[in-house]
Amino acid sequence: MQWYVLRVAANKEVQVKDVLAQKVESEGLADIIGRIEVPVERIKRIRGNKQTVHKRKLYPGYVFMEMESTEDGRVPEKAWFMIKGTTGVGDFIGTEGIPTPMRDTDVAKMLLEAERPDEAPSIKVEFSKGDMIKIREGHFENCEGVVDSIDAERGRVEVIVTIFGRPTPLDIEYWQIEKL
Repeated sequence: MQWYVLRVAANKEVQVKDVLAQKVESEGLADIIGRIEVPVERIKRIRGNKQTVHKRKLYPGYVFMEMESTEDGRVPEKAWFMIKGTTGVGDFIGTEGIPTPMRDTDVAKMLLEAERPDEAPSIKVEFSKGDMIKIREGHFENCEGVVDSIDAERGRVEVIVTIFGRPTPLDIEYWQIEKL
């Protein structure tokens, strides 16, 4: 079996995966279709001293399937009609109706990402030192400054703003600022 990439409707990846898995089992296609994956990463967000964990799809709009193809590289007919009859499914990535199998390096990377959903979530901070920012909320709303340091563990950012003509460091939460 080889891995293929299936285009699906946005925000329907998990639903398509679940429906396809049910259809594979009910129609007895386990010999043609193997695993079906939607790799996600867990992201921790801190807002007002409350931590929440969200799952974010690493490849939005795509589902990965392990499948046996015919000798000429096409999808077997039984599997093709089952897949195309599923709501939200587009087409396989490939040319002229023949899906292109994924490279082994890409498969290894995708499987590594898909098999570690239980690891500790990371805080997604999209700022780096020296970025120009604007404060969106809090006492210094609408002030502009420069990111001096980032504490990703606590979700806090130290920003240097100019107040009364003097550079002043502020320690604020990352969600209170935006890039300029």
